[in-house]
Amino acid sequence: MPLKHIRKELKQGIRRAKRGLEKSVANTIKENPKAFYTYMKRKRGAGESFGPLNDKGGNLSVEPEEVGELLNEYFVIVFMKEKELVEDDLREGSVEFLTEVASKTEEVLCILKSIKVSLLLLISASNSESPFENKPFTHLVLACALVVPNVLALAKALWKTSFGSSDAPSLSILGMVCLIEALVAFGTSILVLVCMPHFDIITNLYILNGVCLFPAFLQVVFQLKPFRSSMLLPLVGFGFVFLGLLLFILAHNLQQHSEEVKHINPYVALAVVALIFVSFNWWENFMSYCKIGRMETIRENLRCTRNVTYVCTSTVRILVVGTVVVAWIPMKQYKWEDVKTVSQFNLKIVLCLFGIQGISSALCHWFGVLVCKMHAVRRSFAVPSILATPVVFFAFLIVLYDSFGKYGKADTFNLTGLCHNLKISNNSDAVQILLLEIPRSLCRGQAILISNKMGLALLGSLAVCFWLGLIFSTFYVWGQHIQRIERTSQLFVRRLYEAAFMEQSMLLNTRVHKKNEKKNKRKSDHVMIYLCATMWHETLDEMAKILTSIFRLDKYKPNSSKSHKDNFEFEAHVYFDDAFHLTNLNDNVQERVLNQYVKNLIHIMEDIYRIFSREKQTLKDEQEDDDRVKQTIMETPYGGRITYTLPYGNILYVHLKDKQKIRHKKRWSQIMYMYYLLGWKLNKKYMTLSGKFEDEMSTANALKVNNRTSFLMPGLDSDRTRNRLPKENTYILALDGDTDFQPSALILLVDRLRRYSHVGAACGRIHPTGTGPMVWYQKFEYAVGHWLQKTAEHVLGCVLCSPGCFSLYRAAALMDDNVVKRYTTKATEGQHFIQYDQGEDRWLCTLLLQQGWRVEYNAASDAYTNAPQEFKEFYNQRRRWVPSTLANTIDLLNSGAQTSKRNLSISKLYILYQIIGTAASILGPATVVLMIAGAFTFVFNWNGNVALALGVVPPAIYILICYKVKSDTQIMIAAVMSIFYAFLMIATIMSMIGEMVKENTFITPTGLFFISMMILYLSTAMLHPQEFPLVFYGLLYIICIPSGYLLLPIYAMVNMNNVSWGTRETVTPKKQDKINTKQILRYEKKCKCICWDIEFLVKEDKKELVQYADSTIEEEIMEPRIEDNWISNLQDQSFHIKLAVEELDEEEIPFWNDLIELYLKPIEEDKEKQAEVEKELKSLRNKATFLFFIINTLWIVSTFFLQAIGPEIHIKIPKILPNGTFSKSEILIIEPLSFMFLVSFAGLLGIQFLTMLYHRITTLIHFIAYKGTEIKPHQNVGKYHQMCKDHEV
Repeated sequence: MPLKHIRKELKQGIRRAKRGLEKSVANTIKENPKAFYTYMKRKRGAGESFGPLNDKGGNLSVEPEEVGELLNEYFVIVFMKEKELVEDDLREGSVEFLTEVASKTEEVLCILKSIKVSLLLLISASNSESPFENKPFTHLVLACALVVPNVLALAKALWKTSFGSSDAPSLSILGMVCLIEALVAFGTSILVLVCMPHFDIITNLYILNGVCLFPAFLQVVFQLKPFRSSMLLPLVGFGFVFLGLLLFILAHNLQQHSEEVKHINPYVALAVVALIFVSFNWWENFMSYCKIGRMETIRENLRCTRNVTYVCTSTVRILVVGTVVVAWIPMKQYKWEDVKTVSQFNLKIVLCLFGIQGISSALCHWFGVLVCKMHAVRRSFAVPSILATPVVFFAFLIVLYDSFGKYGKADTFNLTGLCHNLKISNNSDAVQILLLEIPRSLCRGQAILISNKMGLALLGSLAVCFWLGLIFSTFYVWGQHIQRIERTSQLFVRRLYEAAFMEQSMLLNTRVHKKNEKKNKRKSDHVMIYLCATMWHETLDEMAKILTSIFRLDKYKPNSSKSHKDNFEFEAHVYFDDAFHLTNLNDNVQERVLNQYVKNLIHIMEDIYRIFSREKQTLKDEQEDDDRVKQTIMETPYGGRITYTLPYGNILYVHLKDKQKIRHKKRWSQIMYMYYLLGWKLNKKYMTLSGKFEDEMSTANALKVNNRTSFLMPGLDSDRTRNRLPKENTYILALDGDTDFQPSALILLVDRLRRYSHVGAACGRIHPTGTGPMVWYQKFEYAVGHWLQKTAEHVLGCVLCSPGCFSLYRAAALMDDNVVKRYTTKATEGQHFIQYDQGEDRWLCTLLLQQGWRVEYNAASDAYTNAPQEFKEFYNQRRRWVPSTLANTIDLLNSGAQTSKRNLSISKLYILYQIIGTAASILGPATVVLMIAGAFTFVFNWNGNVALALGVVPPAIYILICYKVKSDTQIMIAAVMSIFYAFLMIATIMSMIGEMVKENTFITPTGLFFISMMILYLSTAMLHPQEFPLVFYGLLYIICIPSGYLLLPIYAMVNMNNVSWGTRETVTPKKQDKINTKQILRYEKKCKCICWDIEFLVKEDKKELVQYADSTIEEEIMEPRIEDNWISNLQDQSFHIKLAVEELDEEEIPFWNDLIELYLKPIEEDKEKQAEVEKELKSLRNKATFLFFIINTLWIVSTFFLQAIGPEIHIKIPKILPNGTFSKSEILIIEPLSFMFLVSFAGLLGIQFLTMLYHRITTLIHFIAYKGTEIKPHQNVGKYHQMCKDHEV
């Protein structure tokens, strides 16, 4: 043991000596550089050489900046002994897998190859000499393949037009666009249906690249004035395509003396004209170079009227293709009657080719969009598109040589001999027939078969010219700078793709971004975020979570480069409700002090501040400063404010609210920070940056108080105002006092609002934290709600509720008409208290939706918040949420017609979906009762009507109890009933399993529902692998269904009139004047005279006359003097952080006075008004509960009568045995009402599951794009690294 200590001390001594030597050498590098390099050389070892200075690619570095950077890295390695820095590990480790997923070029190439091969084989099968005899059928299938993209575009446009609001373009613009689309469709159909079947398969392969003639021409023409160097590449591309067309004509005219080739010449001319017509397809994209006002008007008009335009243009294209094929079949002397006589063998081959072409084209287009959004434009989009033609060409050569090996008899390759042998071959295998169609197509192409070397050289040259023309014409794609999760409309101009020109259409359809647009985009990337947390009675642990998250973000912020896409600025604000209370010093003096919760916040702030300060000093190798950190504290019109400068330079404000000066509770705190940050701070920024402050503010939004104008909140009266960048890129992150989140979660939310200007709010995945069964139940409940419900809302329409614990709001959305202004409405009626104050976050989202803004959900943005751990606290929380949710949903449904017109994301179908979901929620208690009755029937073998009556009795009794007893007693009874119901639910599950065993089949309505639910939840959990363990809490969730869906709604609806907060109210700070109060009460007596109605108050031997029966004697009562010593008291309790007193800005004081006077003045207690409100709440409660319970009663009564009527009206279906056959003797009897409910509920779950799958894909795209572009962890190596930077070579 002593030996170990000695060895340890020796190692520490050596380490200290080495560190001291290194510091000495580093600090004297200027005076003694030789010692520095000598030590460096000895440290590296004699066997290692220094130089030459090569970069990571092995190239010699000669630039001074590169040499200096390499030497800095070399010196860091010497001192830190870290050859493999953590930063490199993170780069290679965390992104390697995601990059592979995003950039699988082979898979994209495979899809493109299948598209081209299937299309070319279909075209080859349409040749008159092909072995496929039914030519009308092959032409018809080929035409169908051409119109598949148009049918998809038409279906999408009809969907958006039917269930959303769509504007129509002007007739002149619509006519022009339809004419262009008709020319494009005519050219495509002539080329594919008429011309290409007469050419060989390789010629058909490369002439498809000739469609970029007009796009290259437009790029050149619109960049001539002024001349730009960027026009050189499209000029070269135009030259190559034009040369390719000439060579194409020339190559087929060399054999014009041959009678076998003369018939091809008209098709060559038609093909050239058709290619020119098809090249007009992408005019809109390349007209963006044009600065003519008329063209800009047309583009803007088309951008706003896409849906109606695509309905018309898609229809025109389908009609044109149909007309061409209908006209061409008789011209070729084919008969339409032959379509009916197609053989089964040919039918299978042709339909397989059609299916491969259609499906692979749609998949290729979809994957192309995905890889662009994943920031894999070059590797997984441009490269596969460019290489598709050469890869298919080499694949054809491989097939050709393989066919020659099987059917050729000569030693050297001879196409003529191979063609002769193929004519006499007879192969019945479908795959072999398709493969042999490639050499047979070459045999039918006489231009190749009889060409000399010059002709073959021309054919090869034109193939290269067409390919190079495509590369140079679309070279702009390689320089695309795409944002994360960029909108598809910003990536591509047109929605549809071209089935015959897959890779060409995707490259040419990629939107051209001009340089000025890129500069404007960079300016718009600046983001300002205000973090706003509301606090009241949080515990130390809860306060530590939110403060740690803020300090964590402060630490992350300096690592973000100013030029990085994730760069932002932020301020943190904590709004503390009811922060002050009065203590009695004596009879005439009261002291205003902070409550214990605020003191806890200050103490935990000091602890966290010291931790992060020490971490910063450790990372930067700085000495710890013994002086206390100086921060500021001040008096404000609403109470007080403490300002903290965080260790990395960002600001945290703690606003202490005095309920005697300003209105308290969460909604009013939100109004307070919205008006302060958006109405004061944002306007002050305008006033600082520009002298036009008064001109920018609308006088209609100016509020006059005491004849003084105060701009509390600027309005958004026009689209021009709405698009102001400071408002668009200013966000408020609403937080609770116990939220825990990472910086990446915030950035992922910012992405949603930054990329989509119509998104007003976005929320993340909320994870409840805590211990105990109640938390386990909520973990699974939250998981299912986010997995299925929120994703369905996001995909089908909009999220209805963005939780106030972690939601990002756009400033422009909050400042819009009827949002914040209406949010300030004071509750005066019973309905207002329920909708406005019981669920303020849901009401704010309702206002945003009704105003036309979109609310989204991002599953990759995780946040954690404490959940109720006690049964009572949980029930009280849901007592607020259930009526509020119902009230806001009904409000939104009532305004559904107007909202669907104003909000583009809310369609009438989505309103219908919400109606069905709301109806299912309302019928939840009755459904649970019927389920329990079914369990009674099976377990105890009771009569159905008896079981139903016994199932109704317990909840009916509980309803009566809730009307009569106090809420605490109601909760206690509900807890006891929940335990009994849990046991019954276990019996219900066993009854379902027992019924399937008894019936000897699981294919029953109950069995299918039970199994499908299990499969659905397991599948959903598997698609969320990080949250899969939550499935184990599912059993607890299932057995608690009666408590959550029967007892809880009853409790919430009956106690609707109770508008207290319900949670955290039992936790009260320890009062300092408790003893004094008791001492005063000890000497207090009340005496009442028997004869006269006179009351005396005896207090400390003093008698004061209080009241007479007929008259009152008023005595002058001195108000106690209030001493405001909270600042000095807080300064005394702040040990590490020194709080310096400052005065509030004089310009800010009138703002707060006006705001408090207008919206936040404390509500004076009016007992008459309170009694009236209580009466209204009870009346509303009675009406709502009557309607709620009568609907559930009607559902139960309907089921009862259906059972009583008997089997006459029951649905009878044959029993399906486990082997899949139908039983001849047994049938299953199903009640129609229950069956309808099960089908509806299963349909909702099915819709939610499908939308969840789509949402998981988009979330994966966003996550991969983020991981590939996120700010890398900064590897800080201390003073030596900084010293090397200061002395760069």
